[in-house]
Amino acid sequence: MDWIILVVAGVLEVGWAIGLKYTAGLARLWPTVWTVLAMILSVGLLGIAMKSLPVGTAYAVWVGIGAIGTAVMGIVLFDEPANLLRLLSLLLIFAGIVGLKLSMP
Repeated sequence: MDWIILVVAGVLEVGWAIGLKYTAGLARLWPTVWTVLAMILSVGLLGIAMKSLPVGTAYAVWVGIGAIGTAVMGIVLFDEPANLLRLLSLLLIFAGIVGLKLSMP
């Protein structure tokens, strides 16, 4: 269950990272409210997951999910580059997340 909570926390991290783009420097009220709410929920769920998962593993997975998801959403939403090296680098982050999961007893 803690891994599911951690994945949800990572997805919320993607939400607040992308949300920051829509806040216009925290100048737009509703995008800012949703972004801050996603931040609070993301960190809160990360804390819950850390009750039973090692801090290094939980944090690395949380950041990895956030990094991959935010980069992919940047490609989809903001026409950021999707060259081969960038995609391979994201795949390496994913491989690291899978490795961390598989290393757990």
